[in-house]
Amino acid sequence: MNGLHEVVGRLERAQVLDRCARPLAMVVSRLVRPRLVRNSLSGTYVGHPLHPMLTDLPIGAWAMSGLLDVVGGRGAERSADMLVAAGVVAAVPTAASGLNDWSDTVGSDTRIGLVHAALNSTALGLSMASLVARARGHRSRGKVFGLAGFGVLLAGSYLGGHLSFVKGVNVNRTAWQDGPREWTDVLADTELADGGHCKVDVAGAPILLARTQTGLWALANTCSHMGGPLNEGTFTDGSVTCPWHGSTFRSSDGSIVRGPASTPQPRYETRVSNRRIQVRVLP
Repeated sequence: MNGLHEVVGRLERAQVLDRCARPLAMVVSRLVRPRLVRNSLSGTYVGHPLHPMLTDLPIGAWAMSGLLDVVGGRGAERSADMLVAAGVVAAVPTAASGLNDWSDTVGSDTRIGLVHAALNSTALGLSMASLVARARGHRSRGKVFGLAGFGVLLAGSYLGGHLSFVKGVNVNRTAWQDGPREWTDVLADTELADGGHCKVDVAGAPILLARTQTGLWALANTCSHMGGPLNEGTFTDGSVTCPWHGSTFRSSDGSIVRGPASTPQPRYETRVSNRRIQVRVLP
């Protein structure tokens, strides 16, 4: 295992990968800019990142096709072919959602993500070659292509796991944020003017507090997507936009207007008592 970590560490430090990663990330960012595209590929509509869920489909299809190729015999040939085809079809939206997520990464995460995408693209190419060989009657060649593609896919999957579970890419940055359970003073009512906003730290939780025409509201200040500081963002039309990647949340309830965030922003109760603004976690 130490050997694997060392290999990944070298990839993380391989700045030569930036020459390819940076221009590609710029292209992907432009392609996913429309709100419908961004929200769909980010998983905004399903409540968590879309890419990890979709990866199960091609991995499962190609794993089972490989199993049938090895032990299924002639009676399983048609089923194996269908599974290869199903994996190819499923890999397209999986790759699109992965590229969307990758375009928001920086530094070592971007480098690992680039190699992860290259390996998975190679696996897709080998699976497509397997499909063509099978259709032309070259079954043995098709099996070799299919098994080789699955082997490459496993290497790509390892890097995907590293990004998710070691680097924490696309993990909800507010998952462990709590805050005060009881009403807690944060500042004097006169310190927050109409249309104003500020960041306050309460019980170890950074909270964005603002006053609008509809009253006081408070959200977690750390963007759930990649941890951007919302107090440094843009405030328009009853919403706040993260300065890092453009995730936009409604101030009234923390719901998502625009991705790439897929988890709503935690909201806090507010009130004014004895001319002091107070907040607490929603009961």
